[in-house]
Formats: sequence, C-alpha cells, structure tokens
Amino acid sequence: MHKINVLTLGSKNFNTSLEELKDFFNFNLNFNLDNGLYENKKYDVLLVHEDYLEEETIKKNLLESNSIKILITKKNQSIPKLFNYKISLPTTVKELNVIVENSIAKRNFSKNSSILIKGYILDKNEKKLIKDDLFILLTEKEIQLLELFLKRNKSINKEYILKEVWNYAEDADTHTVETHIYRLRKKIKDKFSDDHFIDNNKAGYTL
Repeated sequence: MHKINVLTLGSKNFNTSLEELKDFFNFNLNFNLDNGLYENKKYDVLLVHEDYLEEETIKKNLLESNSIKILITKKNQSIPKLFNYKISLPTTVKELNVIVENSIAKRNFSKNSSILIKGYILDKNEKKLIKDDLFILLTEKEIQLLELFLKRNKSINKEYILKEVWNYAEDADTHTVETHIYRLRKKIKDKFSDDHFIDNNKAGYTL
C-alpha cells in the first residue's frame, strides 16, 4: 500500500518538534524548509500551523492544492473553509496518526462511492443520483443497473441484465428488467426532465 506523504508548513520550532517524533508516525513526513512554493501533487496531506496562514504565498498554494489540509492550532475555533480537518494543540502522536490516516480513508471511500454518469453524480453511499441541486433516491438494484451499464459501455440485452443483476437464468422472465428500467426512467424524467438517460435499441439498453 502507498505510504501517505505528508508535508508540514510551520515554524522551525514546530518542524523540530515533529522531526524528533518522526519515527513514530505512520506516514512519510516532509518539511517545507524554504517556506515558499511546493509541489501539490507530491503530497497527500498538508499539516499547516496556524502561524503560517499569515504567509500570502502559503495561502495561495493552499487554495490551489488538492491535498487534504489539516490545521494545527492552539485556538478553540471552528475549521476555516480552507481546511478539511483541525488538530488542537497540544496533541499526541496517536492523534496525529489517527487523523491523517482517517482523512485518507474517508477521501478514498468518497472517491469510490461517487461516480460521474452523463453529467450526473451517482452517490452509492447516499444512494442518490444527483444533478445540480436536484436528486433522486435509488434502490440497490437501480445502482447495480447503472454500474452494469457503465462497466459494459455498450447496449446490453435484457437476458444479460437479468443474469448479472438478478442472477437469474437467461430464459427467466425478462419483465423484471423492463419493469425496473421503466421505473428508473420515470424517476429520472419526473425529476430531471431527461428522456434519454437510458436509451434502447435492437441490441438492448444503453446509457
């Protein structure tokens, strides 16, 4: 498994404190010694001491970064919009390890549960199909149907859908497929006014 790469943005004293504990962390710890620009893509997580929020260069880099951003602060404050998480000082090695590892786990889970389909977002975790500020709730079978369409990326006949989604024999009643697709199409049309989310032709159904 890829070991988490973490970059610290803090004072010399802050960096020295972390350096002394480096062997106890469950991640690779790196230091931004020049206090300037850094390569965003290299780091999974940024640990930012509150004092460094006064640096305009740091602020600019933070805004442009796709890394998970964790604020290290002595203040009892809510998390600024710029950050994903907050760690209050004083803290422990255990807490740092837990927050860094959990932040990566949550991001990976979110990526795996959100899929882009024809301008919509399929949120498997929330069981929603979302577009702009609108959404519909999906059943487990509807989610499996959409995933099958994405996986095949071509027209699929009713018999194949029945076999893959319902584990039925190919000669079983195909009305199950037709009924589910009809209901899903209707939900999408009623909410999004989209008549062509799922199309069908002689070869079967397709997105």
